[in-house]
Amino acid sequence: MTPPAVLQVAGGGLAGCEAAWRAASRGIPVILWEMKPDRFSPAHKSPDLAELVCSNSFRAASPENAVGLLKEEMRSLGSVIMRAADANSVPAGRALAVDRVLFSRAVTSLVEGHPLIEVRRKEFSRWPAVKGPLVLAPGPLASEAATGLIAAETGSGGLSFYDALAPIVTGESLDRSRIFARDRYQEEGEGDHLTAFFEKEDFLAFHAALTEADRAAARPFEDESYFEGCLPIEVMAARGPRTLAFGPMKPVGLVSPLTGRRPYAAVQLRRENLAGTLWNIVGFQTRLTRGAQEKVFRMIPGLERCEFARYGAIHRNTYLAAPEALDPFQRLLGRPEAFMAGQITGVEGYVESAAQGIWAGENAARAMLGIPLTMPPRASALGSLISHLRPEGRRGPFAPSNVNFGLFPPPPGRLPKKEAARLRLEAARASWAPFRENENHAAIW
Repeated sequence: MTPPAVLQVAGGGLAGCEAAWRAASRGIPVILWEMKPDRFSPAHKSPDLAELVCSNSFRAASPENAVGLLKEEMRSLGSVIMRAADANSVPAGRALAVDRVLFSRAVTSLVEGHPLIEVRRKEFSRWPAVKGPLVLAPGPLASEAATGLIAAETGSGGLSFYDALAPIVTGESLDRSRIFARDRYQEEGEGDHLTAFFEKEDFLAFHAALTEADRAAARPFEDESYFEGCLPIEVMAARGPRTLAFGPMKPVGLVSPLTGRRPYAAVQLRRENLAGTLWNIVGFQTRLTRGAQEKVFRMIPGLERCEFARYGAIHRNTYLAAPEALDPFQRLLGRPEAFMAGQITGVEGYVESAAQGIWAGENAARAMLGIPLTMPPRASALGSLISHLRPEGRRGPFAPSNVNFGLFPPPPGRLPKKEAARLRLEAARASWAPFRENENHAAIW
């Protein structure tokens, strides 16, 4: 049977847009299916593609760390997500953060404007009649129809964890006499973050109120198996006050302008938009009730009269146990023409989901063109991220992961942390340059 001449991509999130863009850049016509605006998940509100529903941060901007290096590699691959993010960034210190509305609008314009991409605003709910390569990128909030398709092939329906949203407050409601423009390790000028400073007594009172606050009840199907990299603030607080003081409220690199010394704890707010009218309370993802959020978070210095533009919330994220459910190229074992893309594969984070989507699109395009499938160099950030989804050398149960230097091949010998990171960066860049020079690379690890 002759395979179809068009690649179908299901899901218009970060990974789906990247997969469609990558395949189209290879000259492959693409149909991108997106169920919005006919249907929305519990967390999505905008009809635009690549909507950001959690943070507006793409994390560290510097290419001297793992996620920064991954973004560097994505740019070299022509990433549509990085193109839109760079064009719609907002001040965020050493991080890359975006105006989420302008970012999603830009991705939508780019994807819908590509001559080889047709966006169909309809849910992808059944397998195509004619078998051929396709990309499934339903996202962590996959619809029942999409989850059903995957479950029928994996026999399990995948696993799930929970991802909490941090509150957003209005800039005009903040008390600027008690909250200051300060970044960590800031040497001069005003910082991009707003920072509130706690002394010990006030912090302990805040911690006590947080641990006693009312939480929204879990729905019957929710087991509260939270992802360790994105714990609700009240779950962290329940582990003791030092968990917060050494975690999202750490005072490292900060000096309080009120006392001239390092505070006991601190809270930072990050811009949600370029105008600075909306601010995200960094690290304060939560499942507290709305009333509890108003009571407890207004104990933060400078937020006593804050107005909530969005309350914290929590939603289910679904992902596959990739080493058992997917082949080395992230295809469903029961349906090898179906390439899985994005967070549902078990990568965690905006950048990681988009990056994995690029490679799903690359290999799907290769399958359409009849050329060998491939993988990025093992030493690269993208190659190291994808290695997390493969079964080789795995110990213990599979869990989602952000990109980090622990996924990279270790340098020889026992070295100080900074030196080991430097050697990993050198090895990643040394492997990436020749890889990118050969557009039709087909090397397998």
